[in-house]
Amino acid sequence: MENNYAGMTVNERLYVSGLMDEFDEAVEKKDTEKVRTIFEKVGLTEDSIKPILEKLELGKT
Repeated sequence: MENNYAGMTVNERLYVSGLMDEFDEAVEKKDTEKVRTIFEKVGLTEDSIKPILEKLELGKT
């Protein structure tokens, strides 16, 4: 599968995918599973997702 997000930051990926508002809402609600799902939709791997969740203080995964 082609990675359409290659070379983009996480914020760029969220913006171009149209998921920025959904992401912000999920973070505000501390909905870890929703945040994880959004990250997966923009092509992040588990190795990338875990430290971001920890930085956002959304719990250990």
